[in-house]
Amino acid sequence: MSLSAQIEHRAGALDLQIEVEVQAGEVLALCGPNGAGKTTLLRCLAGLSPIDSGRISLNDVVLDEPATGTFLGPDKRKIGFVFQDYMLFRHLSVLENVAFGLRARGTRAAVARKVAKEWIDRVGLTEHTHHRPTWLSGGQAQRVALGRALATSPSMLLLDEPLAALDAGTRAVVRRDLRRHLDSFAGVAILVTHDPVDAYALAARVAILDDGRVVQTGTLADVTARPRSRYVADLVGVNLVPGEIADGVLTTAKGARVVVADAPTGPAFAVIRPHSIALVREVAVNSSVRNAWVGTISEIARLGDRARVGIVGELALTAEITIAALDALQLRPGEQISATVKATDIEVYPA
Repeated sequence: MSLSAQIEHRAGALDLQIEVEVQAGEVLALCGPNGAGKTTLLRCLAGLSPIDSGRISLNDVVLDEPATGTFLGPDKRKIGFVFQDYMLFRHLSVLENVAFGLRARGTRAAVARKVAKEWIDRVGLTEHTHHRPTWLSGGQAQRVALGRALATSPSMLLLDEPLAALDAGTRAVVRRDLRRHLDSFAGVAILVTHDPVDAYALAARVAILDDGRVVQTGTLADVTARPRSRYVADLVGVNLVPGEIADGVLTTAKGARVVVADAPTGPAFAVIRPHSIALVREVAVNSSVRNAWVGTISEIARLGDRARVGIVGELALTAEITIAALDALQLRPGEQISATVKATDIEVYPA
């Protein structure tokens, strides 16, 4: 079993152009900023939003292909969907909620209830079989939604931020239970999440979406080791500077220059780690530092014995310094400051 999707779809200001392949037994996490197209992608896969062009196939069955007029509605696709707000029917019991998908596919009531009861037991909600959703906690509601999605024996499971509505204590427990169910799921699973802990714990591979495009894929360790988008850079707390390298200097689209060491010519990313940046009021005339940029302090955040200082200017940077250095410099938001970094402290890789 596998998913192969080439999708072009416009929804308002979002122009989604994505290719994605997921193998049976694999969990793919979709991460990215708000508005990147993560939920829209799930809706296209589920048949809730027909694509404008491209092709979606699951286990070699074409689900959506505008060029040939092929389109299978959501009820014809072997897909389970866990929505962010779970979408439980408040007027139905837990048993009836879990059986709903089976009944919608024409399964006889007695058989649907039998299968639903088995899944209710598996997700640990036996004592809530006849309760309505208003009786349930957030974690219990999530388990009902998961049971409903899996009860139909889907070939693909779509999960749209399934843990986002849970408090921190409940989240850890439900994450562990969800991992157990995903480990035993033989189909394709796609998880939307903003939490790198969820991605690390639940998914084998991560795809980063930004502005309707997949900008990076790989394991979470691979993606965070070499960020290719500001979203990932912010996620791991580094400064990402894209540009073009020539003669040992990376030049950004806005004309800022970054001197780098041993870097080949061409498009590249420079990673400047916050702790590698030194802040000074004025750069000494005889300084050996090859990079110095003047900017304005936008914010200061104290974190224990360290402080993170946001700087706007020719380069938008975040520096991390000691509280002692912060006090010695007497830094205040709105003041000008020079950010300096050695060329040898900057990591560079091709774009």
